[in-house]
Amino acid sequence: MSFNVDEKIPSFDGKLLKLSHNSTITHTKMLLSLYLPHQYFEKADNKVLPVILFLSGLNCSPDNPTEKSFIQPYANMYGFSVLFPDTSPRINDVRLKKGIGSSFYLDATENPWCKNFKMYSYIMKDLISNIGKEFPKLDTDNMSICGHSMGGFGALMFYLKTPEMFKSCSAFAPLTHPSICPGENKFFKLFLGSAQSEWKKYDPCELIKTYNGPKRPILIHQGTGDKYYIGKELLPEDFVKASEGTILEGLINIKFKDGYGHNYYLVSSFMAEQCLFHAKYLGLI
Repeated sequence: MSFNVDEKIPSFDGKLLKLSHNSTITHTKMLLSLYLPHQYFEKADNKVLPVILFLSGLNCSPDNPTEKSFIQPYANMYGFSVLFPDTSPRINDVRLKKGIGSSFYLDATENPWCKNFKMYSYIMKDLISNIGKEFPKLDTDNMSICGHSMGGFGALMFYLKTPEMFKSCSAFAPLTHPSICPGENKFFKLFLGSAQSEWKKYDPCELIKTYNGPKRPILIHQGTGDKYYIGKELLPEDFVKASEGTILEGLINIKFKDGYGHNYYLVSSFMAEQCLFHAKYLGLI
């Protein structure tokens, strides 16, 4: 499999590549972005670079974090690359429009979604396993994960399901308990059906109970002015409670930020802190 470079954009002394490729898992063309810091282009330096996987939120695309998160300066500061997958396949089918940008990074089991909406397998088995072949200076064995909103949910979910894949995990305003949140479990029902046993396979508050990976902290930034936090949809306190009695008890570090909302003002304001957190576990400081 090869990636097409559709656009190269100079950014903070590195380059943002807008890529596309045909996926054998989603059976569609997939879009993504890849930020390469200046270290990637230094010919005298043959070192491979760690990777941060950055997952975008509901109804978003890779453009949201690449244009608004301001992660690029810290990628250059510490020397990591950033991989930005899309949030779902982009399919021109009226039946599927409700799911565009709202895949929840699941492997759908319900029709008509199950043919194409295999985002969990796409990221784990297709994207991560192939991006390093195309860009050999990326060290996908030294990878961390973060995300915003639905992407924050995805970061927690991927990390808790496959801790051997990631050195660290952080999130901005993540959905933590979607199984009980009416605003979000409608998507679980849409993609996975009505059996809640299937929902639990992706719910961070359920996954943390059986987590058996490294004993490392998870960093979360949450704004107190976030309408979804105020409206009891994000439920970070549930995530802390679910961690009690587990390997991660006492390691869920939620930093509440007074007045911040559910937007990229939150993300960009505290990106420095999250990048410092990941740089530590990626062995960069």
